[in-house]
Amino acid sequence: MLNERKKLGLRESTAILIGGMIGSAIFSLSGVTIVGAGPASILSWIIAAVILFFYGLQTAELATIYPKSGGIFVFPEKALGKNEKQGRLWGWISSWAYLFGCIGGACFSAYYVGYYLAQGFPALAGVSTLISLIAVVICGLFIMLNISATGKVNTALTVLLSATLLVFVIVAFTSGGWDVKNFTPFFGQGTDGGAGFLTEIPIAMLAYGAIVAVAFMVDEIKDAQKTIPKAMTIAMIITVVLYVLSIVATMGLVTGTALTESNMEYAPMFAAAFLKLMAVPWVSTLIVISAVLALITTMLVVMLLAARTFQASAGGGLLPKGLAKEGKNGTPINATILTIIIVGILTAIPSFTNVVVNLGALCNVIVVAIISVTIIAARKKNPIVEGRFKAPGGNVVSIIVLAVLVACYIPSIIQGGWMLWLCTAVYYAIGMIIYFIATRRPAKS
Repeated sequence: MLNERKKLGLRESTAILIGGMIGSAIFSLSGVTIVGAGPASILSWIIAAVILFFYGLQTAELATIYPKSGGIFVFPEKALGKNEKQGRLWGWISSWAYLFGCIGGACFSAYYVGYYLAQGFPALAGVSTLISLIAVVICGLFIMLNISATGKVNTALTVLLSATLLVFVIVAFTSGGWDVKNFTPFFGQGTDGGAGFLTEIPIAMLAYGAIVAVAFMVDEIKDAQKTIPKAMTIAMIITVVLYVLSIVATMGLVTGTALTESNMEYAPMFAAAFLKLMAVPWVSTLIVISAVLALITTMLVVMLLAARTFQASAGGGLLPKGLAKEGKNGTPINATILTIIIVGILTAIPSFTNVVVNLGALCNVIVVAIISVTIIAARKKNPIVEGRFKAPGGNVVSIIVLAVLVACYIPSIIQGGWMLWLCTAVYYAIGMIIYFIATRRPAKS
């Protein structure tokens, strides 16, 4: 149990959420949504934020019902199992999916650290993979510090990142190159047609996945009942404002067609600065620095969550007990080392990046489905206690969130092709082998 002074307060918790959400998506995937939906992609990002916000509040309620870190294992284990063995199975299915969601997000972010630095500094193009691997190791070392120190590092990076994004927005709007005509027509300008903004919602959703981060670290949060929902609300508002401003600033400078023709759909803000803000050349460098900061803050959050999930699964007897061991600072040292190794290996194979991202998206669907069912079951098992946080809308909102999320994700998952399904089958086969080996012996409390 962490000393209360070492726990995360509202400021650090909010910064972790903002840092986790403002990452690879806005600097890379926003270009994909602009190409697909044109100006209407703004709606994609706003709708995705609303959906994920309610999903986040559900995990906040679960965190107050079951106040223990590693929630992605703990929540289903406690709520869905009729007995200990069944609970562990649900916890493992959820954790195994969530692990790859985190690992895939870390790999994707690490890859783009090298990509952006190579774009901004061509001399680094030959060592971009090495740079990505160094970023993985540095983030892992920060995680091995106590959670308070990690929170402070993330807070500093997030403040700096937000400031650089605002500078880009101000320069874009005042440069003289920003053109409102780029927003006409608002619908139908993208390659996906008039309803393209709906098609792009799953892409935008990936940006907000870290909204659940502090709910899965509940016993490391001060006054979790109040801090977690407040942090989620503040972080989501700030993130959406920064996202919308950045996307509007970018689209006023370059269209989806221009991004495609310049082969920069995965670097839209850099393309806007490079192609339209040549009179202020330092902005391109600023975008590179902002992107790297954003990617690193995302890596810090998702790698931390992966390590905590390894730790919680080990604590439940499903992984070697050494992974549950904490260092003097209260951090899961061995679980973090394992996270660094796995993320590093996958990052070293850039050609596998698309499969990693698609498998991560599919794993996210599984997690969302399980958590949405878990909150309904948890409410049945645990009567409402006065003062305990309760997500608005009750079970009706939980069912709607489940239906909308799955409906939005499924089309993009189906398009992943046979390789995605093969990788999913292999990944879960490995997970089930681990589970059945582990459950042959009694679980250790």
